Amino acid sequence: MRRRRPAQPPARQRLLRWARVLWASPNTVVGLALGLLLLPAGARFRRVGGVLEIAALRQRPRRRWPFAAITFGHVILGTHAQELERLRAHERVHVRQCERWGPLFLPAYLLAGVWQWVRGRKAYWDNPFEVEARRVGGC
Repeated sequence: MRRRRPAQPPARQRLLRWARVLWASPNTVVGLALGLLLLPAGARFRRVGGVLEIAALRQRPRRRWPFAAITFGHVILGTHAQELERLRAHERVHVRQCERWGPLFLPAYLLAGVWQWVRGRKAYWDNPFEVEARRVGGC
């Protein structure tokens, strides 16, 4: 019995996919650089669905970090593998946001947080990027 090869997406879909990857690449480079800095500490790299996930530690940290996971383009840095798994859907929303906003994502994210803070709200919790990630991706 011959195995069938999965159908290839049309050329237009492939082109759009590569355009999104390229548009988000400045953020991805930041994530890769941070991930490489974590290599000597034993970071683990894993590709999941076109996104590079980097677990900084092999087990839960003893002290709480300021974040459990953070996204830079197509790179998600997490404290450890269990957190990456738990937060995968939420962080994938940020990947899509990076694909939409490209090199403007990090400044837009930071400015949105500052704007919330100036308005007397919580810079992280009320940030529209985080609100969307919680609504669409859970957590």
